Amino acid sequence: MFTSRFVDIGLNDRVRVGGKGASLGELTRAGIRVPPGFVVTTAAFESAMTALDPSGAIRSRIEALQADDLGAVTRVTAEIRDQIKRAPLPAVVRDALVDGHAELCGADRDAPVAVRSSATSEDSADASFAGLQDTYLWVRGADSVVNSVRSCWASLYSVESVSYRLRLKLPERVVAMGVVVQRMVNSHSSGVMFTRSPTTGDRSVIAIEGSWGLGSSIVSGEVTPDKYVVSKVTGEIAQRTVSQKLVQHVPDGDAGGVRVAAVEDERQRLACLSDAEIGELAQIAKGIERHYGAAQDIEWAIEAGCVYLLQSRPETVWASREATPVAAPKARAFDHVFSLLGGRR
Repeated sequence: MFTSRFVDIGLNDRVRVGGKGASLGELTRAGIRVPPGFVVTTAAFESAMTALDPSGAIRSRIEALQADDLGAVTRVTAEIRDQIKRAPLPAVVRDALVDGHAELCGADRDAPVAVRSSATSEDSADASFAGLQDTYLWVRGADSVVNSVRSCWASLYSVESVSYRLRLKLPERVVAMGVVVQRMVNSHSSGVMFTRSPTTGDRSVIAIEGSWGLGSSIVSGEVTPDKYVVSKVTGEIAQRTVSQKLVQHVPDGDAGGVRVAAVEDERQRLACLSDAEIGELAQIAKGIERHYGAAQDIEWAIEAGCVYLLQSRPETVWASREATPVAAPKARAFDHVFSLLGGRR
């Protein structure tokens, strides 16, 4: 009830596990190599929120806010996040998290995991909440996982996330948070890829971006990634841009989490991907696009020569442009012509 393994869920479980969790389950069941994990379900979130706020005052406070009143949004969301982070979890929810973590890690209870927000409203075709809620990398131990889950729940009430929901006029009753707990990949290189060009919308190519180490260095903007454009038809690498990559994100073995490290001089201007790895990534991307039947925005990582998929979500920028009609429908075809003439007949 409070946790579900990736192998037991798919896209139809979005309401129960959130967008990211549903996608990882779908990829796992489709035979894509995904680091193993489980999802803390929205039922766990609802149970914790009910224990904290039985009257539903938190959702009422959010719905009373105005998107353009940044001061009020900042003040109210800070208070709500503090409430959530300080509240003890219901015993049954905590026990479920600890048991799920133990099953995932086996004998190595300190095995590093990623704890990633999976809101029910994220990674859909008509809204993109990517980056608006928290992710914690290289988390070790059950207690740290529990605290990170609670922090992910709190991030549902970040200023950015709440402001976005208010602008979209999403009712708070449909917003909930699942949390992904997933074995970490100690990646040699990592990045993102798009099954259509993010700059031109071209559907015939795959655009790949990558850098050394963990992909968080790209997300944070600390690194300008290498960029490759691959033809879907021929598999040819049509464009190749290798950047100077001065830093990388690596595991912090002492403090836990992730630290920034300098890239060795001799690797700074080297491509982070071989041609064979680029080809493998492109083939995987084509397969995922076929599976979903729509253009995808995909996160990947490579460890010890193995490609892992960390997420796949619908591409939203070009899809939303194409979904917007160029003109409102009219009763007669000739009416479109007359409208272009300023209504003259």
